[in-house]
Amino acid sequence: MTDFYVFATGPLAWIAFGIFILGAIYRLVSMYSLAKAKDGSSIAYMSWYYGLRSILMWMIPFKSMGWKSDPLMTVTTFIFHLCFLLVAVFLGAHVVLWDTAFGISIPSLPSQFGDIVSFVALACCAVFAYRRFALPHVKGVTRCQDWFALVLVALPFITGVLAYHQVGSPLVMTTLHVLSGELLLALIPFTRLSHALFVLFTRAYMGSEFGGVRHANDW
Repeated sequence: MTDFYVFATGPLAWIAFGIFILGAIYRLVSMYSLAKAKDGSSIAYMSWYYGLRSILMWMIPFKSMGWKSDPLMTVTTFIFHLCFLLVAVFLGAHVVLWDTAFGISIPSLPSQFGDIVSFVALACCAVFAYRRFALPHVKGVTRCQDWFALVLVALPFITGVLAYHQVGSPLVMTTLHVLSGELLLALIPFTRLSHALFVLFTRAYMGSEFGGVRHANDW
């Protein structure tokens, strides 16, 4: 099992990074080509000013009408993404990996704080699941790929918490945590999670159209 852990944290990690990078490039290039083929004029009126304005406004909680219309979703979304960023980048064990793999030294969160943040992220995942079960307008558009994406995001937190609290074999649980994180990273470009790649471009496009063409706000 130790040999497999070494493989998972070494070659397999680089494979996951490679798939993510190549997959992201492929999806972005293919999406650009599709947009250019279907609506070439949209590229012409892309505006840095209106695009960045739209992105900024949507990054402020309750600034847009969409955020105001669903307060629970707004709070949950912002908290989850903040927790995901804190754990993925600043958790102590992850900081060691950043330093080992890329020579990047950054401050780390206290382990207990990282544990609390992980539980908060899992609570957010529970809220996302509840919405898909309980709210008709969300349930009606929910597909298998939506549940798959939710499970894909939750697994690294679940296995990370279990590994931290030494539930079961620490080596097995840590290995599962590594594998779930690598699976998440590799599949981001090919699942619903690809919004992480497209959201800035989508908002810039909508901001450019509404601001530069319709002379109206898109939030």
